[in-house]
Amino acid sequence: MSDLASIDPTAPGTAGSEGTEGFRRAVSRWEIVGFSVNDVIGSGIYLLPATAALYLGPMSVWAVVLAGFAVLLLVLCFAEAASHFDRAGSGYIYAKTAFGDLAGFEVGWMTWLARLSSVAALSAGFAQVLGAKAGEVGWYAAIFVSLAALTLINIIGVKSGVRTSVFFAVGKTLPLVAFILFGLPQVSMALATHGNAIDTKKLGEAVLLLLFAYAGFENTAAPAGEFKNPKRDVPFALIAQIVIVTLIYSAVQWVALGTLPDLAHSKKPLADAAQMFLGTWGVVLLTIGGSLSILGTNNNTVLAGPRYLWALARDGYGPAYLAKLHPRFRTPAAAILTQTLIALPLALSGTFTSLAALSVIARLATYVGTAAAVPILRRKMPANPGAFRLPFGPTIPILACILCAVFAASAEPKNLIAGAVAILIGALIFKARRPVSTIPSSEEA
Repeated sequence: MSDLASIDPTAPGTAGSEGTEGFRRAVSRWEIVGFSVNDVIGSGIYLLPATAALYLGPMSVWAVVLAGFAVLLLVLCFAEAASHFDRAGSGYIYAKTAFGDLAGFEVGWMTWLARLSSVAALSAGFAQVLGAKAGEVGWYAAIFVSLAALTLINIIGVKSGVRTSVFFAVGKTLPLVAFILFGLPQVSMALATHGNAIDTKKLGEAVLLLLFAYAGFENTAAPAGEFKNPKRDVPFALIAQIVIVTLIYSAVQWVALGTLPDLAHSKKPLADAAQMFLGTWGVVLLTIGGSLSILGTNNNTVLAGPRYLWALARDGYGPAYLAKLHPRFRTPAAAILTQTLIALPLALSGTFTSLAALSVIARLATYVGTAAAVPILRRKMPANPGAFRLPFGPTIPILACILCAVFAASAEPKNLIAGAVAILIGALIFKARRPVSTIPSSEEA
C-alpha cells in the first residue's frame, strides 16, 4: 500500500516505468499530439462551414482564425498547469491543488458528467451515420458493438487506446487535408468574398459555435499518469494541437466558401463542396472521414472519462473499487466498465439528451478552474524545475477567464439551470466522501 500523503504530485515520471499511482507510463510525445488532435477535430467540422457562413458570411474564415487565437489563451493556461503534474485528472487536480477539495471535486464531477453524456451521444450519432433508426435492431447493434469494442480496446492498455486515437486522428484528418489540397486550386474569389452579411442577432450563437469547435483539448492531460514525460510533453501537445487544428479549420472554411454556392444553406457542406471538384469519390471520402471522426472522438472519451472517475474515487468520492487498476493492464478497468455500463442505456434510450445541456457549464467549470488556478499554482510551486511558464504575469489567465465569461453570456438558460442543478448534486456527493488513507494497489483489483 502507498500512503496517499506521501505521493508528491510534482514528482517526475520515468519513461517506461510505473508512475506513483501504479499506472504504466507508455505514451510518447507524438502519440499525445495525435490523442489531442483526435479529441478536438470531431464531426462538428463537417457541419461548421455552413453555419459559420450563415452567421458570418465571408468573414467566417477570419472568425475561425480569431476563435483559434482566443482558445489559445485557455490552451496556454492548461499547458502551464499541466507542466506541474504527472498525475491523472487534468482540471480536477489543478483546481483541487489551487482551491481545495470542494472546488476540485466540482470541476472533476462536472467534467465527468460531460464525458458520460458525450459517450452516449457519440455512440448514438455513429448509429445514425450508419443509417440505423432509433428503436430498430440495427440501432441497438451499432451502439452496442461500437461502444463495446472501444471499451475493450481501452481496458487492455493505455497504449492500445492512444494508438487507436492516433489511427482515428490520421483517418479523420487525411480526408480534410485532401479536401483542402484539391479544393484550393478550385476556389472562386467571387464566391469566397461575397455572401451573407454578418447576422448581428446571431453573433452570440456564432461565437459560441466557433469557440466550442475547438473544445476537447482540456482532456489531453486526463491520462497524464500514463504519459512518459507529461510535464514536458503535455504542454507541447496542447500547443501543437491548437496550431494544427486552426490551420485545418481555417483552410477548410476557405475552400468551402470558395467552391460551394449557397454554402450557408447546405446540410452536408463538405460533402457537397467535395462533389463540386472531386466528384462522387470525394463525397465517399468525406463521408468516411465523418464516420471516423465520431468513432475517434468517442474513443478519446472512453479513454479520458474514466481517468476523472478514477481520480475522484481515489480521493474518496465514489466506491473504492473505481480506484483500482487492472493487475495486468494497469488501466482503470473498473472505472472504464462503469462509465460504459451507465452510458450504454443512455445511448440506447436517447435519454442522454437531458445530460447534453450540461456540456457548456461543465466545460466552463474546467476552463475557469484551470485558468484561475495558474497564478496560484505559481505561488504554491515556485521551485518546480522545468515548468512551462506563461509570459506577462497573470495577463493570459485573466484574459482566459474573460473568454469564459463570453462563453457563459452566450449560454442558454437551460444550460445554466442544468449546470446549477448538477453542481448542487455534486455538493451533496462531496459531503458523502468516504475516508481515504491509501490508494488501492493493482494487486487488489
